[in-house]
Amino acid sequence: MYFWDWKTGYNFQQLVTKVQPGSLDCEAAIYAATFDQSGARLITCEADKTIKIWKEDADATEEEYPIDWKPSRSEKRW
Repeated sequence: MYFWDWKTGYNFQQLVTKVQPGSLDCEAAIYAATFDQSGARLITCEADKTIKIWKEDADATEEEYPIDWKPSRSEKRW
């Protein structure tokens, strides 16, 4: 999964989902995703017949996920 800042288009975090034991690698797909009522957790329905709940990384630092990003000249929209 890739997490993007919707205003800037900056990819600030990437996660790789793990398939369940006995599943094929090709079953590492996400069919649906939604946030819970609080908006703090992401719930995914995956091809290996699992439901996973993701939460934000509470130990994240600005060094790990820098926010000081400027779009390249080709990414700017006039």
